Amino acid sequence: MDALIASYGDASSDDSDTDTPNPPPPQTSNSQASSTTLLPPPPLFLLEPPNSLGNMESLQIGQAARVRTFPHVEGNYALHVYIPVYIPSTPKKDLALFLKKVTSLLPSLHVVDVDVPLNSLCKDDQKLAQVALGREFHISLGRTVPIRVHQIDSVVAMLRQKLQFQRRYLIDFSKWEVFVNDDHTRTFLSMEVITGGLAEITKQIEVVNEVYRLHNLPEFYKDPRPHISLAWALGDISDSLKRIIEEEMKRVNVRGSLQKCIFTSKFSGIECKIGQKTYKICKVQDD
Repeated sequence: MDALIASYGDASSDDSDTDTPNPPPPQTSNSQASSTTLLPPPPLFLLEPPNSLGNMESLQIGQAARVRTFPHVEGNYALHVYIPVYIPSTPKKDLALFLKKVTSLLPSLHVVDVDVPLNSLCKDDQKLAQVALGREFHISLGRTVPIRVHQIDSVVAMLRQKLQFQRRYLIDFSKWEVFVNDDHTRTFLSMEVITGGLAEITKQIEVVNEVYRLHNLPEFYKDPRPHISLAWALGDISDSLKRIIEEEMKRVNVRGSLQKCIFTSKFSGIECKIGQKTYKICKVQDD
């Protein structure tokens, strides 16, 4: 789900190429759950070409999260480097209860990526767990940026070379957090990594920054705050959402069920998505 800082130039989006490259072969992703719920308007991915850069939320510390809009340019593909995250089965029950409570007080929340209203899922625990909590989430290691088709092989090869061997570690999601994009059009309900895994993720971000730098791409944000986002709402409702979260956490703590960590996930690798194609970046070694 996911925080945010200064703006960067769109270095590669200004490139021009008279040739129209064939897009990378499409690949099915687990990051978007299917739903038969019809929404006005439909999700953005239904409105844009497969390799379109579209509207992308880039979260960064210091200010609100930025929403950058990239016009579709032939030969440009969206690059995103990330750690896949799946929520274990054990904490899903508590997370579902938390989402139900927050949604009952703020019914405008939607599931991230799927764009299904959360309140339409709250009456069915199985559907809530499957659609809102059972899919793949992402911890971003770099900004989502446009790259040219001739940069793809170089970017992937360099990421693999510099990140090929990674030790397995645990990622603790320990804090509920609220982020808002820079133009205050969307608010995100997120879980942040503030302890376990933060040092390792920070080092991986530094490596991705180096690869971006060598390809004249804008680097990630200073003092990044790794997180995943579960839900979003239109507009800047951060004050309301923060109050609801604080009150709910106080209520939970009064019941004596205070937890130091919302849930823990094992680092299982790094992936890079370019257009509709996903590349495995690293091998994970167990100690």
